[in-house]
Amino acid sequence: MKALAVSIALFAAATSASAQMSPVGLWRTIDDKTGEVKGEIRVTESGGALLGRLERSLKKDTRPDATCDECPDDRRGKPIAGLEIVRGGAKAEGKEVWEGGKILDPENGKEYRASYTPVDGGKKLEVRGYLGPFWRTQTWQRAQ
Repeated sequence: MKALAVSIALFAAATSASAQMSPVGLWRTIDDKTGEVKGEIRVTESGGALLGRLERSLKKDTRPDATCDECPDDRRGKPIAGLEIVRGGAKAEGKEVWEGGKILDPENGKEYRASYTPVDGGKKLEVRGYLGPFWRTQTWQRAQ
């Protein structure tokens, strides 16, 4: 009976650790230029594709009724809180990176090709956005 309890505990720990090495979860975004915490993004996975929504803005100057006036598509004029900013992206075979999706910067309305790489045991997420040959990386911190 004791061996069964130990096996269950080890399985639970391994399952929890593997769940941490994924972009799925709640993340605090950090501005790569200022170091300011900007918001919290909830990333989920459905049918093998990522989806991320801005749960709340943590910027001091964000109005509660702010909308994405610069968004180029169906998100134009939608409230910033709850806005879908991550669309698509799947785990690359044999790698700890999710790629092939897009990420939206609601501040300027630009959408970038994106990749997501869990680092530091899944405590951080390197989010890289690509626009043509140019790229920019932000490191998000796991909030949950």
